[in-house]
Amino acid sequence: MRLSLEQIAQFDRDGYLFFSGLFSPEETRTLTAAVPELYARREAYNVREKGSDAVRTNFAAHLYSEPFAKLARHPRMVEPVQDLFGEKLYMHQFKINGKMAFEGDVWQWHQDYGTWKNDDLMPTERAMNVAIFLDDVNAFNGPLMFIPGSHKKGVVDAKHDLTTTSYPLWTVDNDLIRQLVERAGGKNGGIVSPQGPAGSMILFHSCLVHASASNLSPWNRVSVYLSLCALSNHIRRFKRPEYIAHRDFSAIDCLPDDCLLKHYPVELPWKNGMPGSALVTSSEPIADTRKAA
Repeated sequence: MRLSLEQIAQFDRDGYLFFSGLFSPEETRTLTAAVPELYARREAYNVREKGSDAVRTNFAAHLYSEPFAKLARHPRMVEPVQDLFGEKLYMHQFKINGKMAFEGDVWQWHQDYGTWKNDDLMPTERAMNVAIFLDDVNAFNGPLMFIPGSHKKGVVDAKHDLTTTSYPLWTVDNDLIRQLVERAGGKNGGIVSPQGPAGSMILFHSCLVHASASNLSPWNRVSVYLSLCALSNHIRRFKRPEYIAHRDFSAIDCLPDDCLLKHYPVELPWKNGMPGSALVTSSEPIADTRKAA
């Protein structure tokens, strides 16, 4: 899938693009059907909500689940980012975020690149998220909220929040959020919240400030996030486990567009269990031995 010049200009202005219903119900059901078994596993890659058994985030499913391995190579998710960066991509992070009914906790205001920079030593913001809704997203089940244009500020000051939720995050101060929202239009568009049917997709800049409220509704809000990074911009530190911040900097080769509906062979390197090496971490920067792409 290729972006038009108009879409590229909109992305540059707002920091995100929303594609309602981009994946068909049949394609989406293929993914949704695989989630309960993944969430049931008692593995380190399933991070659960604080004080609850509900899964907050499942990491790295593309390494052990065939449907998500194919999604990780889907041209509708990969090609737009590749066009924007003008180079091949690798998978920095793959997660299935579960904002479960009545139990899904908040995601505080943050920039994704703030975490990638501080924790992983990613050199620049040449990485971004592409999200696909596995459930209908409405105003009540904890939709994403964006501050349009906030990516133009670059990396903003953030503090490492280790206590609010079960997942540590580099979060943005409330006073700065007020300033950014006012700058973006205040009550008239200073915060936006893309909502739509399962199968919808959002592409958003790694410096776009965003958050989501808790889910107090009776409806789940599960979404998949591909964090795609330019090959030249790979991380320089392995401070976080490999199931969170990947260390394979190989370029993604896309499958055909119908890959979610037909059989295509995909590698599942962790299908027999996550290797012990995926838990090994280091605070030391790594040597850049990767050959230029």
